[in-house]
Amino acid sequence: MTQVDTAGTAQGDVDTAGTAQGDAGLPDAGRAENGPGRTGARTGPWKRGRVLAAVALLLGLFMLLHASIPNRVGNLGSLVETFLPWFGLFIPVLLAGALLRRSGLAVVALLLPAVVWLNLFGGLLTDKSHPGGDLTVVSHNVGADNPEAVGTARALAASGADVLALEELDPRALGTYEKELAAAYPHHTVLGTVGVWSRLPLSDTRTVDVKMDAGPLGDAKPADVKLEYNRGLRTTVATDHGPLAVYVAHLGSVRVNPRAGLSSGQRDAGAQALGRAVAAERNERAVLLGDLNGTMDDRAYKGVTSRMRSAQEAAGDGFGFSWPATFPVVRIDQILVRGVEPESSWVLPATASDHLPVAARISW
Repeated sequence: MTQVDTAGTAQGDVDTAGTAQGDAGLPDAGRAENGPGRTGARTGPWKRGRVLAAVALLLGLFMLLHASIPNRVGNLGSLVETFLPWFGLFIPVLLAGALLRRSGLAVVALLLPAVVWLNLFGGLLTDKSHPGGDLTVVSHNVGADNPEAVGTARALAASGADVLALEELDPRALGTYEKELAAAYPHHTVLGTVGVWSRLPLSDTRTVDVKMDAGPLGDAKPADVKLEYNRGLRTTVATDHGPLAVYVAHLGSVRVNPRAGLSSGQRDAGAQALGRAVAAERNERAVLLGDLNGTMDDRAYKGVTSRMRSAQEAAGDGFGFSWPATFPVVRIDQILVRGVEPESSWVLPATASDHLPVAARISW
């Protein structure tokens, strides 16, 4: 009996220990399930991805309020507006993160930047061109260092342009362009580094001051010296539908300094001068062609865009990026119109310049 009892007691002790061990194990298992490692799995889709949602909302507000970004520090506002369409690339990146995180909150938050971007640039995703038109205009910064002036001139002559505007004409290459374009364009005028070649008669040609020589130093330069480097002109093209005022301009370049940011003072002064010239233009039909060294989203061009509209935005297919020619990321070569209807707008094949030529067909 003693042995049995002892065995029983021993067995009972073992059972008790087992039970105690089992009882002791239950809370541990419960803690494991509810511990930090499993919290994410138990969080709903409307609580996950709060950081992604916050970034998406900030992106949307950033694009929506881009005009409020100040230019006081390194012309930050103009820099943002120059590359504004590319901020849309953050939307699919954030969407991928939201789907990976299974965050409904972040997906909903992404509606704001998506709607803002589509409102700003959605119209450029469709082809708005129409057949027909009365006049084809082409603008091209041919590049002062262009090693193939002959090939560039011949390509432009074959473009079918009725009016051709060239910027950054090197005096050493001017004779080449005049020779190669003479057969297709019996009329032309050149003032400084900008010129117009036309199938139709030209008249009333004069310089347009785009403020490349602003300030006391510029005022001290003789007129003939200023003319040599002139970068703006206005002429009248005689069409079957009446006179058409044509402006050609090559505004100052924008510089990016790591310390000072975007330097665009000279370009901005030129844009304001163009705005004043267009405002004073008495001919109700006018076209502005040229390398404006900026996009039409940039606030610096408000004086121009408030009076003229972009042919690319009105009748183009896509963004029409024109620079740099090897991998275009912005459209700084512009065709703007007033009093005529843009029917189509497009980018021509590359020449040996670092800019792509741009073209538009207009009608009355």
